[in-house]
Amino acid sequence: MPYMVETFDKPDSQQLRQQLRPEHLGYLDEHADLLLACGAKLTDDGSSASGGIYLLDVETREEAEAFIAADPFARAGLFARVEVTRWRKAYLDRRCHLDEATS
Repeated sequence: MPYMVETFDKPDSQQLRQQLRPEHLGYLDEHADLLLACGAKLTDDGSSASGGIYLLDVETREEAEAFIAADPFARAGLFARVEVTRWRKAYLDRRCHLDEATS
């Protein structure tokens, strides 16, 4: 069963986010096989991020927690809060997944 990880940046942390972004993107590339989707949460005008959402194809909460803990953003202390929630894949990539055996 997939997990959703939502992260919330500490206030006034845009400089740290930008500094770590290349390392963070490299980490995501290295673990692309676990990512159903992910991306930053942006302001309405798209000018800055305040956290992110990760949809992970992992079996346990512990795997999801280990994934986010190893992210360069987390290791550097960017996040004020992280929420890990089990997630049911109903629709993804414009396709219904409800009839799949793993739902």
